[in-house]
Amino acid sequence: MNRKKTAKEAIINGSKIKIAVIVSKFNSDITGGMLKGAIDVLKKNKVKEVNIKVIWVPGSLEIPLMCQRLAASNKYDGLIALGCVIKGGTDHYYYVAGEASRGVMEVMLKFSIPIGFGIITVNNLKQAKERSGAKNNKGADAAQAMLEMILL
Repeated sequence: MNRKKTAKEAIINGSKIKIAVIVSKFNSDITGGMLKGAIDVLKKNKVKEVNIKVIWVPGSLEIPLMCQRLAASNKYDGLIALGCVIKGGTDHYYYVAGEASRGVMEVMLKFSIPIGFGIITVNNLKQAKERSGAKNNKGADAAQAMLEMILL
């Protein structure tokens, strides 16, 4: 079930903001849609295309390391982490989802950099597609949250 957004999304002048988007190649049919949603939000907020760097990593578990490297470079005002972990028949799902989210949080707190968290954890492909399409795009939500944190 989707919740209605009650607050109006802030639109900012992001023309001087530099953003890196870290995207998992694993489940790229889903993360590609999330990337599109994130880029759309960044452009809507006037973030220049030359100020957006997209880095593809093998999977969601590799996202925190890339976030750490990019945060340590001091080249970016914010990061967006995009991945998709689909539950399977083993416990692997829990380890990947938990460690990816923990790792991203550690980077955000250690480097005091806003990271839009767009690593979705779903039960099946249908749910993943629902969260990466035009209507309910978690990549777009992650980008919006990151931009709002930059404003604070």
